[in-house]
Amino acid sequence: AVRGLLEEPDLAAGGKTWALLIAGSNGFGNYRHQADVYHAYQIVKKGGIPDENIVVMHYDDIANNDENPHPGKVINKPGGPDVYAGVPKDYTGEQVTAANMLAVLAGDAEAMRGVGSGKVISSSANDRVFMYYADHGGPGILGVPSGAGPYLYAKDLIKTLKTKAASGFKEMVLYIEACESGSMLDGLLPDNINIYATTASNPSESSWGYYCPGMTIPPPKEYMTCLGDLYSISFLEDLDKLTATKPETYKKQYTLVKKRTSQNGTYDEGSHVMQYGDLAMDKEKLRSWFALSSAADEAGVLFEEHPEPAFGGVEQRDADLLYFQTKYERAQGEAKSVAKNALDAEKARRYDIDQRVAQTALKMVAGDVEKALQLKIAMRPEGQGLVEDWDCFKGMIEAYEAGCGVLGDYGIKHARMFANMCNNGKTVADMQSVVGAVCSLRATQ
Repeated sequence: AVRGLLEEPDLAAGGKTWALLIAGSNGFGNYRHQADVYHAYQIVKKGGIPDENIVVMHYDDIANNDENPHPGKVINKPGGPDVYAGVPKDYTGEQVTAANMLAVLAGDAEAMRGVGSGKVISSSANDRVFMYYADHGGPGILGVPSGAGPYLYAKDLIKTLKTKAASGFKEMVLYIEACESGSMLDGLLPDNINIYATTASNPSESSWGYYCPGMTIPPPKEYMTCLGDLYSISFLEDLDKLTATKPETYKKQYTLVKKRTSQNGTYDEGSHVMQYGDLAMDKEKLRSWFALSSAADEAGVLFEEHPEPAFGGVEQRDADLLYFQTKYERAQGEAKSVAKNALDAEKARRYDIDQRVAQTALKMVAGDVEKALQLKIAMRPEGQGLVEDWDCFKGMIEAYEAGCGVLGDYGIKHARMFANMCNNGKTVADMQSVVGAVCSLRATQ
């Protein structure tokens, strides 16, 4: 078995530890994703990884957003510390693209020349790499900030990981926070390339926002958005509370995070945390690079091994809607009408996406309602992956968006339908023909 990424403080001669932290969303309603990533930065930085070995990719539009009640500061839990302080701005705004993410992970300095800081994960065979991604997702897809181009597809991520594994690290840990995040790795990530991964959800369910307005543990009253995500704050707060006298294995952390994220095993407002890759690594101990000290960090005080009762949560995609709803409920005077219009517009946008996708599915199967339903819900057996032909899958989505508009953070929940079209022998040409009929005018969002 591979020695744990976090087990020993000393590596082979010349070995280094690297961290790639990615927040794939933008907009104040998605505050939680960047807050999660900023919290992760504070942990790895405190653990002794120098900034030269840390790459942070984030849109950077929440700390100084007009809606931020505490300008220049970001918190990841009620009453928590500022996690934005000192965060590098390696790649921000529309530099946070899928292509750039993969190039940075691959260590392709030439591809990133003249872009942002230009920093990449230049790890070698003696090094260890920690990668964490937080955003919206869909079957086989991770999101990118609005306006930042194509999505990050599972096939492309796995290809980069396999190439990197050949000589780019000794071992790697990967955490993914997103809806249907298990679909990025299920049946795709090998178990023999020294990568241990966990995901916020299985291949077919939502992940959950946390510390949201209206929850048992809400954000401070001046915030109208969720501060974190349930899976993410579970592992981050677990790392905060670890001490040198209370060691923990991957398996122990997985068990704790799974329990908390599942709402004590009820899965009521919670999801199934999953493991992939080299599961032998879960027997290894967490290592001191996550700053194991003599006392637990105050950022972890809300974490309990057996939190009772469950504190609730909000589905990732509904967390965005909750933001608009909360703004409307709290608005006064003329601002209330503006907030109501924004809420209604978001609901209408979602309805429009759902209708267009449904009409597209129906058109693809010549009006057969039952077959259209199967396109939406059919799942391949565990371990087989979402789709056989990933190029077809990607082409289907691109063809749909070219004719019917961007799916976006909300619409990518329908990605399984496009995969099933490919699995049932439909082609990109079929999609191009159908969207011409379904969406006579190009939709924009």
